[in-house]
Amino acid sequence: MGNRESRVRGVAARAGVWSARHRWAAVGIWVLFVVLAMGLGSAAGRLDVKDSDQLKGETHTAAKIIEDAGIKQPASETVLVQGRDGATRATDAKFRAAVADVVRAVGATGGVTGVKSPYDTETISKDGRSALVQFDLRGDAETAGDRIEPVLKAVGGVREDHPSLRIEEIGGASMQKQYSDAFGDDFQQAELSAVPVALGILLIAFGALVAALLPVALAITAIMATMGLMGIVSHLQPMSDTANSVMLLVGMAVGVDYCLFYLRREREERAAGRDAATALRIAAATSGRAIVVSGVTVCVAMAGMLFTGLAEFEAMGLASLMVVAVAMVGSVTVLPALLSLLGERVEKGRIPFLKRRGTGGQESRFWTVVLRGVLARPVVSVVVATGALLAVAAPALGMKTSQLTLDQEFGDSLPIVQTYNRVNDAFPGGSEPAQVVVEAKDIKAPEVRSALAEFKDRAIASGASRGPVEVRTYEDRNVALVSVPLVGGSDFDRAGKSLERLRDEVRPATLGKVEGVRAPITGQVAGSHDFNAQLVGSVVPVFAFVVVFAFLLMLLSFRSLTVAITSIVLNLLSVGAAYGILVAVFQHGWGASLVGAEGVGAIVTWLPLFLFVILFGLSMDYHVFVVSRIREARLRGRPTREAIQHGVVTTAGVVTSAAVIMVAVFAIFGTLSMQSMKQMGVGLAAAVLIDATVIRGVLLPAVMSLLGERNWYLPKWLHRLPDLTHDEAPEAVAAPVAPREGERLGV
Repeated sequence: MGNRESRVRGVAARAGVWSARHRWAAVGIWVLFVVLAMGLGSAAGRLDVKDSDQLKGETHTAAKIIEDAGIKQPASETVLVQGRDGATRATDAKFRAAVADVVRAVGATGGVTGVKSPYDTETISKDGRSALVQFDLRGDAETAGDRIEPVLKAVGGVREDHPSLRIEEIGGASMQKQYSDAFGDDFQQAELSAVPVALGILLIAFGALVAALLPVALAITAIMATMGLMGIVSHLQPMSDTANSVMLLVGMAVGVDYCLFYLRREREERAAGRDAATALRIAAATSGRAIVVSGVTVCVAMAGMLFTGLAEFEAMGLASLMVVAVAMVGSVTVLPALLSLLGERVEKGRIPFLKRRGTGGQESRFWTVVLRGVLARPVVSVVVATGALLAVAAPALGMKTSQLTLDQEFGDSLPIVQTYNRVNDAFPGGSEPAQVVVEAKDIKAPEVRSALAEFKDRAIASGASRGPVEVRTYEDRNVALVSVPLVGGSDFDRAGKSLERLRDEVRPATLGKVEGVRAPITGQVAGSHDFNAQLVGSVVPVFAFVVVFAFLLMLLSFRSLTVAITSIVLNLLSVGAAYGILVAVFQHGWGASLVGAEGVGAIVTWLPLFLFVILFGLSMDYHVFVVSRIREARLRGRPTREAIQHGVVTTAGVVTSAAVIMVAVFAIFGTLSMQSMKQMGVGLAAAVLIDATVIRGVLLPAVMSLLGERNWYLPKWLHRLPDLTHDEAPEAVAAPVAPREGERLGV
């Protein structure tokens, strides 16, 4: 049968048949593509998102003014000198001596400039117990963390000489170094752990080394190719390290999933007595098609991030879209070629004590029992499963999103967090000042100078700041930078109100009255405020785009209005349940200790939209795979109820293996120390687990059982839609049919 010619329909089937027939060419083309992508990407170099392009609005305007003026802002550092006993004052002799030693020590390193004593700048707290020594690091601010070590050692030496005082350094460079030391290896280890974890689970799933290595190899080569493509594309859309990490996560998940779907089906058909060529043809026409439909749907979902207008999200969306597309293409081209080359050798390297897995069409015993109960009482199953998911999702109604403060993000795991809090307590807003970037035709003009002076006075008089308000003027560039410590400090809610007072009241009454003056206000609090505003504004278009296009793709792929609607509803339930778990664990702290976290009172601002896009896309993997198998069984003549049971229980093993890998990989990121990474890891892992069990194993079959033949309903007025379906029945694919002209595609 394998040598007969047959009519092959569908892109995936055609690609699979061609690749199996020209296997060395297919493998060679794939290797050449990966090598070329990496080589061209390396030669082009990767451009990362610039600070000036991170956000729109005032933050973006301020960054552009500074960039266009050629102002290189140095990395600023601060040393807090504070009495430990509550009695020591900045006017005491030993306090003055310690301050003098700090000024002398940091200046002697040769790596700093502009060292300022608190007695000159009046940066002494109102209670007289604390003072700040301020200075800048020489060189590029972005690499300042690499040069801060000698300064930290110098400050540490002064601290040892004055044990009765608290002498601690904080600033962009010192924070950068502590983060890198504490979490740089943490991230790298998490990313590297994803591969052996996935391989270990696949070894258990297949029981053979070669079969387990194929999905991992496909995922890794897809990731390598995408990394090269990111370098090329970055010249049109800048990328970032965050986009790289997200790409790796998504690439590992979908790369392994797609290969797993294809490989399991090919092994199943071989075990059912098909010859090698026919088994591959069936796998290409069935699982291959499911992979293409799923991949396109995931790509559409990832494209939703391009509508946020946020450079970081756009980079993540484009990088994820590319890795999914590459993995999809690899799954339907090079994978059938490799399976054709390997033949029975795919079972080489059998693992002792593990029974032969993944090579037959065995139905899952566990899911057979579950399905029997679900299909016997579908109404009860729908009510119970839906009720449980809604109960889990209920906490999401009270979701509060916020940029996490330093202590919320890291807790007490970093010494610098305590320093950060002490500086904010003594000098409210001092560690997170707002920065007013003033651009004028002539910054030296009397009216501009008068407006700057009035702005300083009103900023304090309005209650937005307690001072000191500092002005640094660049006369040759007609730019002035005004630093304004905000009342509220590290409390972003209170500091946000101070920011609004500056923007809406103080600025219009002072700088806003001078013609030709621009004065956007930036800083960490302003950046958080602008980010939130832009993110909130993009929620509706992103949600609408993803849902509408996913609906249309499902409608065209299955030509069923019912399947399209149920897929959207079930995916939304899955996402809602994930939101509920996030809020319960990280906002309210329920069971937070079980995942090594703590309730921080909020979900990090970017996570809900990010999770929606990622989860909506990944959920389609399972949905398309299971529904395709159900539709296939129905096309073979099985009643709908029997087709549902067959489709679910025969795919249960694949879906379970794929879900376990996804959950394990995502859970690795849930072990990181940063709360935002914990939230992302736990949210993704919980959603995938719910999706693969409650949604696909209970709710989907129960709903389809209740709908019966209405599952395949398509109104007559929609019959004119393009037909992207094809006969997925193995008998139709395997049967010899007189070939059409130009379609002599034998395996």
